[in-house]
Amino acid sequence: MKRFVIILGILLLVGGVVGLVHPVFTYHRQEEVAKLGPFNATVDRERTAQIPAALSIALLLSGIGMVLLGPRIK
Repeated sequence: MKRFVIILGILLLVGGVVGLVHPVFTYHRQEEVAKLGPFNATVDRERTAQIPAALSIALLLSGIGMVLLGPRIK
């Protein structure tokens, strides 16, 4: 159980650091715009997502807490 809490804390810690360092990321999504019989027309759209700073800080703090307090679990 201790090892699981410590590993989860490290993952949360890394997620929080990544969210603070690189808060905006883009991804592509294909959307179907028309369907004519056996033919489909799709559009590749670029989307942008932003990770809130408060979420990154919460992940960072909870990760630090789990790493520090994880070994003390009975």
